[in-house]
Amino acid sequence: MSSLRARFGLLARPRRPEPLPVIFNRRRIYVLPTAFGAFFAALLAVMLLGALNYNNNPALLLALLLAGAGNASLFAAHLQLSGLRVAAVDAEPVPAGAPITLRVHLRADAARPRRGLRLRAGGAEATSSLVDGAGEARLVLPTERRGWLHPERITISTTRPLGIARAWAYAWPAEPLLVYPRPEADGPPLPHGAGDAPQARLHPAGDDVHHLRAYRRGDSRRAIAWKPSARRGSLLVREYEQAQGADVVLDWSLVPLAYEDRIQRLARWVDEAEREGRRYQLQLPQQAIGPGRGAVHRHACLRALALLPSSTVESGGRRG
Repeated sequence: MSSLRARFGLLARPRRPEPLPVIFNRRRIYVLPTAFGAFFAALLAVMLLGALNYNNNPALLLALLLAGAGNASLFAAHLQLSGLRVAAVDAEPVPAGAPITLRVHLRADAARPRRGLRLRAGGAEATSSLVDGAGEARLVLPTERRGWLHPERITISTTRPLGIARAWAYAWPAEPLLVYPRPEADGPPLPHGAGDAPQARLHPAGDDVHHLRAYRRGDSRRAIAWKPSARRGSLLVREYEQAQGADVVLDWSLVPLAYEDRIQRLARWVDEAEREGRRYQLQLPQQAIGPGRGAVHRHACLRALALLPSSTVESGGRRG
């Protein structure tokens, strides 16, 4: 059975990854009876033979009505997928080893209800129903290594309305997903700042008063400067500053570890620097990123680490 499915998969459309969006038309949709549908067809055949053999017109009429309902179910299952559009597929990057959530965005004409669509890819399953012509399904896929993850072919199917037939189609997105390196589980703290001179930044728990500003809703009463407020006639709030420290330089050449272990330690240091609110610079053999901080800078650093060549490629290049 599995070999038969594998052979059919080689012939089914699409045969290779394709850019999104894609629209399901009649050339991409496949319809076959379910196990219940096969039993239903056998039951109808027995009913027809019995009705014809005994010349029983009511039984013959009932068998024909049921056959018509089954035939209409085939068309209805096909129409559930006809015109369906897979608009986009995306996912937030995660560290290697953590499950990644693949979001599949579906669109269709709002005039036709489409409910109970089943999606499957790589052993993960999800359901989606379109509301006002739009829907989303989330497939949780495992990750093993850093770099680009190419999603498998996504199967979208339905057995509605009667469960007699199963209609399905495939979408195979060409856009890969990014997987960050797995951070080191335990290791030394961040290296000492080696960049620019220490700077100060605003911080509610700082030590030194930076300036006074007008009161805003939600400010703590402890931060109100009562004496200056009395002199001015309006509430003023103290804003503090805290020493930020020198920029942290995360230098590839100064980490005395094996190739992949070095990547994991730098990934850990990037996350640690973000948690501490430090500015940091990542220095790799071919590029330097930063200094900076924030979500965009973190993504740029982890992306660069994730897309470094594998250790086998690195060692092969050195031998060459």
